Amino acid sequence: MDKEFLRRAAWEVVKAALSATVFSLFATALVAVFVQAYAPSQSVLTAVNWVLKCTGAFLFCLLFIRRERAFFKGAAAGLLYSVVSMLLFAAIGGGFRLDGFFALELFVCALCGGLGALCGAKLRKG
Repeated sequence: MDKEFLRRAAWEVVKAALSATVFSLFATALVAVFVQAYAPSQSVLTAVNWVLKCTGAFLFCLLFIRRERAFFKGAAAGLLYSVVSMLLFAAIGGGFRLDGFFALELFVCALCGGLGALCGAKLRKG
């Protein structure tokens, strides 16, 4: 692998992860408005958070990851997104939650990112 490929791949991964994080922040802010109005249960909030995370990982990897080794770059972007969003929400006030549930979240975000990148690579081919 040449240095140009690694530099480009790193930029694609960082761009996808940061874009997904920004999406997650805005979407969570919108959800917070509804939380104040309707006061849903904790399980509903957890489900909405998972849907937002999976959507962000899939969508932004689909948009920003290019062809070469797309699945691996997408999986790396999904992992980075999951870690950055966890750290960011912990800094905002949500607290750290490092347990088996977070390990599952890492796996699911990596899988969604990889699948999104694969779909994006296949769509760009045709």
